[in-house]
Amino acid sequence: MLERGPYVSFANCGLPYYIGDVISEESSLLVTQPETLRERFDIDVRPEEEVLEIDRVARRLVVRRAADGEIYHIHYDTLVLSPGARPIRPPLPGIDLPGIFSVRTVPDSRTIRQWIETRGVRRAVVIGGGFIGLEMTENLVRRGIQVTVVERDNQLMPPLDAEMTVPLLRELEEKGVRVVLGDSVTGFRAQDRALLVESEQGCTFATDLVVLAIGVAPESDLAKACGLDTGPRGHIVVDGNLRTSDHRIFAIGDAIEVRHIVTGKKLGLPLAGPANRQGRIVADMIAGRGRHFRGVQGTAVCGVLDLTVGATGANEKTLRTMEIDFGAIYAHPNDHVSYYPGATPIFIKLLYDKATGRVLGAQAVGRSGVARRIDVISMAIQMGATVFDLEESELCYAPQYGAAKDPINMIGMIAANAMRGDLVITHWDDVAKNGAVVLDVRDDDELACKPIPGEIHIPLNQLRKRLHELPRDRPIQVCCAVGARAYTASRLLVQHGFDASLLSGGAETWFCVEKGN
Repeated sequence: MLERGPYVSFANCGLPYYIGDVISEESSLLVTQPETLRERFDIDVRPEEEVLEIDRVARRLVVRRAADGEIYHIHYDTLVLSPGARPIRPPLPGIDLPGIFSVRTVPDSRTIRQWIETRGVRRAVVIGGGFIGLEMTENLVRRGIQVTVVERDNQLMPPLDAEMTVPLLRELEEKGVRVVLGDSVTGFRAQDRALLVESEQGCTFATDLVVLAIGVAPESDLAKACGLDTGPRGHIVVDGNLRTSDHRIFAIGDAIEVRHIVTGKKLGLPLAGPANRQGRIVADMIAGRGRHFRGVQGTAVCGVLDLTVGATGANEKTLRTMEIDFGAIYAHPNDHVSYYPGATPIFIKLLYDKATGRVLGAQAVGRSGVARRIDVISMAIQMGATVFDLEESELCYAPQYGAAKDPINMIGMIAANAMRGDLVITHWDDVAKNGAVVLDVRDDDELACKPIPGEIHIPLNQLRKRLHELPRDRPIQVCCAVGARAYTASRLLVQHGFDASLLSGGAETWFCVEKGN
């Protein structure tokens, strides 16, 4: 085992939390030591020895030892490439100034910690609002640092659909984080002991620390140099057995191109779970067992201060691009029953195939219970399950953990109702269009807090006696807070001959979308 760095196995997912002092000891990040691998598994482990060249014809590696600079050769029968990915550092003016960091290795995190402590850092700019950017933001905030997040997209967390990121934006702003969307950093300047971050929109942010979190690029230079096939973004091309274009060479991890099992698209996906499984599969292949990598579905979770956001499968943006005929529903169920203390809502979006009901993707944001629900839907996608399977899912229940009708059941039931024709769903972009009337069935006190413009208001408990107030010659779009009462109202209206539909996710979703847009 050859590794150019000093560590052969470390918890890079834990690096932001070491910087934030949630993990206080650096040694906790070291998962396995070279000595353990040597003694327990008889593996010849060689840290700080870098492979310079792969000679595929001679099946030989050219290696440089860091300790003394010696260059030597080593032969192989089978080679496994696991070079990972490197943080993107664009060639911007001032990019190499002191105080501008990426977060990829243990030494990176150690250097950032030392910079914070020795410089008395009070301000930080995090460039990038994706997973690493938001994890770093959370940990810097917990250290009492004022953070500005700059994201060139018009939303945080670009892998999610825009409306699902609005709660994240609110959470950050409520905790004092400045979020700048739709703007790109163009360069850096030093001023006294501070850094000045300049943007495309003409903004200048004074800071003591900059964290670059704008993504990673595959470390595929060795593969390219020896003639292995690579994809359009530089990822190493592998087959279903994780073999490269050279049958004696396998590749795994962040450097390879993988297939998304929902969309069939090839992409790079730098996630620890798939990489771990790939290593196991390649080990079996080398041992003579036929194994196949099923692909990825992008299941991920992230903490954002007091919120958790998770996703799995395809998002709406991708499905629209691929012209897949999908349905979408929103719901805001509590993470556990409301009568047990501490219940909080989960904002869930479910995507499914309109023809078959097959689950295509899901996203969720909330204070509790998010990861559990995304995990269930992730397995549903893996097994090719439908919304009808979610409807019938038998999940563990006690008052402090869930409900007899779990959020998974609820989103399955809503989608299944739509599939069966028992429910017509309206989304925010169709509200009050084509002559439709918006009927709000919330109570008076709720309406005062969050009115939807242009609506008719009839509380649900009064609706049966006031049907005569509604037009029969126009579509009626029914809403409430989150959708439950609106469903009852829409069924009542349909049974009385009205053309009624339900605003999916109710007023809560509508307001999220309006702010997100």
